[in-house]
Amino acid sequence: MSKGVERKTVLYLIRHGATEANLARPPRLQGRRHNPPLSRLGVRQAEATRDLLAIRPIDRCYTSPLLRAMQTAAIVAAPHGLTPQPLDALIECDVGHWEGLDWQTIRALDTEGFQRFHANPGEFGYPGGESFRDVYNRVTPALDELLDIHAGESILVVAHHIVNRTYLAGLLGLEPNQANQVTLDNCGISVVVRDGVETTVNTLNAAFHLQGVAA
Repeated sequence: MSKGVERKTVLYLIRHGATEANLARPPRLQGRRHNPPLSRLGVRQAEATRDLLAIRPIDRCYTSPLLRAMQTAAIVAAPHGLTPQPLDALIECDVGHWEGLDWQTIRALDTEGFQRFHANPGEFGYPGGESFRDVYNRVTPALDELLDIHAGESILVVAHHIVNRTYLAGLLGLEPNQANQVTLDNCGISVVVRDGVETTVNTLNAAFHLQGVAA
């Protein structure tokens, strides 16, 4: 490498594989108070993600401390010989009193809270829990620090839907209250690249590797 030429820093940001709450119809909200494992489908999703990334250079692996993320990270990181390091800042949003409920039930039980949240989740969060802005404010410095301390390396991070979407929304120029415009599949891969002082989203929610996994 020529003197003065720096290698780009690459962050593979992955949402954990599916749990039974994700697969329920309608899906149920899960935050941090319950700690379910991956479903059988979630394990297969993680294995498909592992196979896709096995040929990519990955130097470090970090994960949310919740079981579904740690299981996913362990599977995906295995070909690289990495032990995922839990990072408390990556834990899923606290969804408060709504944990375990689906949106139809929430609308029936708490119509006002439902309407306020969907009008502006950045400011009006989950009752008894966090807002999207709360999540953004704790996650963004943590991920930016990883990009700083591992400059020139490739990093794998496994976290959660709200964690990932608020961070990615910020990089895309969206406010926290607009983060619900960023939809991520279980084991969808987003690629963030830092080149010098510029950090950009190179790939958003790549999920082609998951086609046919449920069959």
